[in-house]
Amino acid sequence: MKTSFIKTGLLSLLSLMLASTLIMYPKQAFDASLRGLNIWWEVVFPSLLPFFIISEMLIGFGVVRFIGILLEPLMRPVFRVPGIGGFVLAMGMASGFPAGAKLSVNMRKKGQLTRIEAERLASFTNSSNPVFIFGAVSVGFFHNPHLGVLLACAHYGGNLLVGIAMRFYGRKEERDYRAKEPKSSFSPLFAFKEMHKARIEDGRMIGKLLGDAIMSSVQTLFMIGGFMIIFSVLNRLLYVTNITSLIGEGLGIIFSAVELSTSLSLPFISGIFEITLGNQLISETHSPLFQQVVLASFVLAFSGLSVQAQVASLLADTDIRFSPFFMARILHAVFSVFLIFLLWNPLREHVTTLSGSGEPSQSVLSLFFTEWWQICITYGPLFTIAMLTIYTYLYSRKIKYKL
Repeated sequence: MKTSFIKTGLLSLLSLMLASTLIMYPKQAFDASLRGLNIWWEVVFPSLLPFFIISEMLIGFGVVRFIGILLEPLMRPVFRVPGIGGFVLAMGMASGFPAGAKLSVNMRKKGQLTRIEAERLASFTNSSNPVFIFGAVSVGFFHNPHLGVLLACAHYGGNLLVGIAMRFYGRKEERDYRAKEPKSSFSPLFAFKEMHKARIEDGRMIGKLLGDAIMSSVQTLFMIGGFMIIFSVLNRLLYVTNITSLIGEGLGIIFSAVELSTSLSLPFISGIFEITLGNQLISETHSPLFQQVVLASFVLAFSGLSVQAQVASLLADTDIRFSPFFMARILHAVFSVFLIFLLWNPLREHVTTLSGSGEPSQSVLSLFFTEWWQICITYGPLFTIAMLTIYTYLYSRKIKYKL
């Protein structure tokens, strides 16, 4: 009881301090809020929504169960999760944070994952999408297209290493389940029958399924946008109140001890809160490129407290615990940095290769993702407005029928 009272007091005090700081620095808070909103409006909403809708449709049509049965012989021995984990992993890598957590939650709610399996799956299926790594970070921030290959290898390779490490998580808790664990088999005919069975069990017509997918996806993206805005504001307020500077001085001592530039300390702290701002500030320092890449890789893997808060909110609807996900992010950060050290010398010449104009030449892969990033920036707001209009129409119809 005493601990509960202390917790209430601390939370109340922190809330009052935040409210007071907002009143003291309204312009800075407003600017930070707009920055978070712009990222959500231009990039996050248009890049995540199609994947969310498609994944909901694939689940409803039974395609996910079909894929799961076929991938069972791979996913079960390597990651100790059902075959549907392969679908979640692919969608998480393609669409970015926090798609892996959302799909893991959906599968858990449908009873296709045990709690331990869902915790394992959520821990290694959340990653930054290639458009952000190649388009925003490597080209937009560092102005070096070749860095995308290095950062992507470290990021996705680190995530797979997390998945392998997490296969040992929760083995004691699932002993009873393991005795009933299905045998792995590859049977396309059986998989097709199960897909048909899943579609019949769902029972929704295409129109209804599409409408539900849009409603659910937009509501999730509203939540993501709220977290992005509040953490952008929080990050800015910590800076203007010099709290970030105080922490940065202490962190600078640690950075000096491990031979890292002290100029990276403040950007690193920003990256702990929000990955976009953190990577942008890291790229603007005058520290050696290798040190910048190491810190950028760490920030991408840790994913920032903003993304972690989004995942925590999604997991709160189920019995999936957040602590395994948090520990996995630390593991991911360590693995990613290790892979940067491992890959830097082999890829060093590739990363620093210049074209005739004095700029790094751009590969076909990086050019593709860069163009996608530019499309998101240019047409993202129009797409967001269109989808919000559709959402408003569907929501008004839903309310009308309820009345």
